[in-house]
Amino acid sequence: MDPDWNDGQPIYRQLRDRVVAMILEGQLKEGDPLPSVRNVSADSRVNPLTVLKAYQQLADDYLVEKRRGLGMFVRTGAHAQLMKGEREKFLTEQWPQVLATIRRLGLDARELLARPGEPPKGTGDERA
Repeated sequence: MDPDWNDGQPIYRQLRDRVVAMILEGQLKEGDPLPSVRNVSADSRVNPLTVLKAYQQLADDYLVEKRRGLGMFVRTGAHAQLMKGEREKFLTEQWPQVLATIRRLGLDARELLARPGEPPKGTGDERA
């Protein structure tokens, strides 16, 4: 895990979000063990209690489960649960802003779908 931290959010929350991203991106699959608290603490240069707090939050959210003597593991259904939550978050928080920009720029669906990942022609962003 990357040891660069954002001052705008507690480190335990950032650690939690990084594990969530690893689950969503498939780096951690259902049934996989989480990295040990000791390893994350050393690699990230944070207090083990901070890592433990992040892991406890994941357990409280039913994304991981504790197995006595073995560690923490990604729960079955965690990916689907996260996808549902992330989709809802996108649709309620980010999509309205994206839609407002689309309307403000007068774009239509054909232009947006014509070149996924590339700006539509005529926007002034073309390279020679």
